[in-house]
Amino acid sequence: MNKRFPVLALAVTAALSGCSTLVPDRTEVAPAIPSQWPAHATADIAATPMVNIGWRDFFVDPRLQTIIAQSLDNNRDLRVAVLNVERARAQYRIQRADRLPSLNAQGQMIRSGGDVPVSEQFSADLGITEFELDLFGRVRNLSEAARQQFFAESANQRNALLTLVAEVANAWLTLGADNEQLRISQATLASYEDSLRLTEARYQLGGASSLELNQTRTLVETARTDVARYAGQVAQDHNALVLLIGAQPDPDLLPTAEITQVSALRPVPAGVPGEVLLRRPDVMAAEHILLSSNANIGAARAAFFPSISLTGGVGSASSELSGLFESGTRVWSFIPRLNLPIFQGGRLRANLGMAKADRDIALARYEKAIQSGFRETADALAQSDSLHAQLTSQQALVVAAEEAQHLSQTRYDAGLDSFLVLLDARRTAYAARKSLVSTQLAQQSNQVALYKVLGGG
Repeated sequence: MNKRFPVLALAVTAALSGCSTLVPDRTEVAPAIPSQWPAHATADIAATPMVNIGWRDFFVDPRLQTIIAQSLDNNRDLRVAVLNVERARAQYRIQRADRLPSLNAQGQMIRSGGDVPVSEQFSADLGITEFELDLFGRVRNLSEAARQQFFAESANQRNALLTLVAEVANAWLTLGADNEQLRISQATLASYEDSLRLTEARYQLGGASSLELNQTRTLVETARTDVARYAGQVAQDHNALVLLIGAQPDPDLLPTAEITQVSALRPVPAGVPGEVLLRRPDVMAAEHILLSSNANIGAARAAFFPSISLTGGVGSASSELSGLFESGTRVWSFIPRLNLPIFQGGRLRANLGMAKADRDIALARYEKAIQSGFRETADALAQSDSLHAQLTSQQALVVAAEEAQHLSQTRYDAGLDSFLVLLDARRTAYAARKSLVSTQLAQQSNQVALYKVLGGG
């Protein structure tokens, strides 16, 4: 036979491999969401929407930028996500290697004896083993499924990064808000304690009633309780931030007692197409899982058809090691094998059914990811206008409440109002200041939520 036959066989193998596929043509996706976001009242829209900028441009406070950068370097959850991507990449490369013949070099010595004289046989060959001709795309589809899994893990890594950035920003903002609440409570407690000392002195002189004294004490103890509660919350906020960062933060990078404006950007305008959801990493991951499931259906379908695998090689064989590569010792082998599934006890059909069920599950999760993303974004947009209005109103309330407290104190000192009027004014002003901090925190956290639900930059 022609000595070039093994080489020709390898060429035919490469030509025939992957010439067919049995992947479903299309998969209908029906998330049942509007084509655009619900209209909202925001009028002042920045020229650059959130979906087009990175986190370093979105978060304007340099302290927060440094904290986020540290968390991206040290956070263990993000580290696991990165390693999952590396694992998926390796898995894809392993699966992809099955699409090409594996060349193996082998050398062996066979020595045998017994009642017959001892004999030796030496051989060395180069060849392929059990390489499947991918006539119906089974190997190629398995490789494609692994590739889509790799893309899904990459999207999951980006989602983990985006989630971490948002969590760190929220934890940093919460720490600043609770520090501000603690400062307000401490200042209020000091003011109430001064009032209590004056009331006690007046009570000793008969200028204040027992009721007035005890009402002043309720103010003091209420503020003291708030101081203790916010001190505990500040400690918890610090611990949460340490866990997210993965290390102890520099005290100079932590917010002291303020609610920082995290971004100067305004939300996206009404009428932006809902397709921006497709930029969300969780939606992208779900899409790649769906594509991977489709490829697995093609591989399961291909298992119903015959498969051909090849084993062959070229080499040299001799009874003496010194003459192994001399002329006249060349050998070759070519072993094609046909596998025709006839009776598998329903295994192949069950495997195809499982692949289709996995595809339907992936489709449902993909549609759910789109629906969830639309709901989260619509909620954040709705809250944006609501919180902006609340913040404006709350700021006006604080001004009015503090002015009312000042006037009430003046009228009480002049004997024009009872202590109950002053007591109510103090409580209203204190509650208004605390509520303002909570509203500021909610408004800034909503900005962070908008950045996250739109997929970041």
